[in-house]
Amino acid sequence: MKLDVKIGDIKLANPVMTASGTFGYAAEYKELLNFDRIGGIIVKGLSLEPSTGNPLPRVVETPCGLLNAVGLENVGLKAFIRDKLPFLQTLKSPVFVNIYGKKVEEYGELASAINSLDGIAGVEVNISCPNVSAGGAAFGVDPDAASLVVDQVRKCTSKHVMVKLSPNVTDIVRIAQAVEDAGADSVSLINTLTGLAIDSETFSPMLANVTGGLSGPAIKPVALRMVWQVASNVKIPVIGIGGIATATDAIEFIIAGATAVQVGTAMLVDPDCHGRIVSGLRAFLKRKKFESINDIRGRLIV
Repeated sequence: MKLDVKIGDIKLANPVMTASGTFGYAAEYKELLNFDRIGGIIVKGLSLEPSTGNPLPRVVETPCGLLNAVGLENVGLKAFIRDKLPFLQTLKSPVFVNIYGKKVEEYGELASAINSLDGIAGVEVNISCPNVSAGGAAFGVDPDAASLVVDQVRKCTSKHVMVKLSPNVTDIVRIAQAVEDAGADSVSLINTLTGLAIDSETFSPMLANVTGGLSGPAIKPVALRMVWQVASNVKIPVIGIGGIATATDAIEFIIAGATAVQVGTAMLVDPDCHGRIVSGLRAFLKRKKFESINDIRGRLIV
C-alpha cells in the first residue's frame, strides 16, 4: 500500500505529520518514538527573539480537548540555530519551522534566515498572531493582512511556504484564497479555536491569560468542515489539523480533501501515536482495496 504523498515539491513517506506546539524541537521525543515513521516534522513556533510566553496557569483540560495559553514560548532564532537545528538535521523526514511575528517585517527576517539553513524543507507561517501595526488584530482574520505576511515571506525564501490558517474567521475560504494568490505553496488548518474555562468556585478564569486556544477531539467537526471547504476552493495542497488521534480521523480528513494531516494534542496522550495511525492507514487501504492513499483524497460524496 502506497502511503507517500507530495506537498508541492516535497515528498513525505506518509501523510502523518507532527503539529507545531506539542512537538517542541523534536529532541524532546527522541526516547519516545521512531522519527522515521513520521511523514513530516513541524517544530514549535519560532520568533526572532526569545519569548517566555504567558504566565501560569496556561494549560487546562476540557471535555474532549485541551485549552492552552502557552503564548508561543520559544528560544528565539539564534538559540534555535545553535542548539536545536543540529538534531533536526539528523532526521530523515522533512522538517518545517513554524514562524510568527508581531510585524510583517519580522516574518520576512525569519524566513530569510531559515532560507539559508540546511536540513529545513520549509516554513509554516502562523498568521494567528496579533498585528501590532494594526491595533492588535490577528493577521489571519483579514485577507489583506494575511496576504501581506505571505507576500513578504515568499520574497524572502525559496523554501516551501505553508500557511497555518485561523478558524476564528467568518470565511476561511477567502483567507485561503488570499494566501494562495500571495504565493503560499500549501495551507494547514485549523489552528486552535478561541475558548474560555471558568472555575465556578472562585469565579475566576482557569487560565492566567483568561482565554486560550481549544484543541483536541472537540474541534474535529469544525476542522473537517473547514478543510473540505478550503480544499474545494484552492489548487494548492491542504494539510488537515484538529482532533486527529486515530487512523479513522486521518482518513476522514483525507476524504475531505487533505493531502496530509498533522497530529498535535493526541501526542500528549500517546507520544508514538503516529506509528499507530500510519499502520491503520495501511490496513484501511488494504481492506478497501486501494493501492495508494492518494486514491481516497477528496472522495467525499455529497
